[in-house]
Amino acid sequence: MIFDGSEQQARLILGAMAEVARAGDGELTALDRSALCSAALLVFRIGTGLDLHSLERVSPAQLAEGLGERGSEVIVPLVVIATVDGQVSPAAAERVAAYAEALGVEEPAVRDLQSLVQGELGLVRADMLRRNRASITGEWVEDVASFCEWLLPYRDASAPELSQRYEALAAKPPGTFGRAFHDFYRVNGFPFAGMEEAVAEAFTTPHDAAHLLSGYGTSPQGELLVSTFTAGMHPVEALAGHILPVIVSWHLGVPLVEPAGSATGALDARKFWVAWNRGDVTSGDTFNPAWNFWEHVDEPLEKLRAAMGVPPLQPADAADGGVNPP
Repeated sequence: MIFDGSEQQARLILGAMAEVARAGDGELTALDRSALCSAALLVFRIGTGLDLHSLERVSPAQLAEGLGERGSEVIVPLVVIATVDGQVSPAAAERVAAYAEALGVEEPAVRDLQSLVQGELGLVRADMLRRNRASITGEWVEDVASFCEWLLPYRDASAPELSQRYEALAAKPPGTFGRAFHDFYRVNGFPFAGMEEAVAEAFTTPHDAAHLLSGYGTSPQGELLVSTFTAGMHPVEALAGHILPVIVSWHLGVPLVEPAGSATGALDARKFWVAWNRGDVTSGDTFNPAWNFWEHVDEPLEKLRAAMGVPPLQPADAADGGVNPP
């Protein structure tokens, strides 16, 4: 998202972000300052050299009055700044909740953030897994235990005809989207959908297509950035279903599902804002049920990127570990 409100409103949001960052110990860390300055430049277009001392203290009431009906646009930056240091303080989670309440914004990720700092990991996992699945399938499922059954459907019933269809993409000409998809799997050692150990096609194909289109690799930081790109491209349960889960898994080190694992320190705020903006301006959506992977396998990958309006990925904005192989 590139904020198109006034500079006064942008400074209100940045001031609120600084309040969240200072909650707890009252100081801005180096990561906090980097996140604020990069947001000022990349999200709010204020320009270089933001003087953090010029940001005024902003109460929840002041933020609500200044933003009016634009309140929903502030929640992602507030959640990100609360997590950027690799841990979330109870005071920061409460400050985010206070801003959301004043803005009149009902955002599940705000409740999840509070549950996280209260140690209620079961509630956090359950909510985010439900919302991630709902974002992909359009279905709300109360039984969280069924998530892994949905995610790993081939363990008890492999589908060799499906995996063979993906394997056949090796015959596509180099440079095509289909060949790039096949090579992406081979380079990374991933099993194709239909194989016993594979993840469900409904998730892997749109997710890995997003990897190829965005250029983000498969390191922990790459997974965080491609999910951020996805949230911009597919704004359904964007924060609670896509952004917060990967921050929790790859930056805070809390594993959510069995196959994925976890890591710490993957959130780079500047790269995050870039990934969010790139997904936001992308015109296509690999997670849209109307988007058909097989209709594009013969297209050149670069042509497909251009047709979908995916902005080029600059080397400085790529995930640790570099860009995906072509």
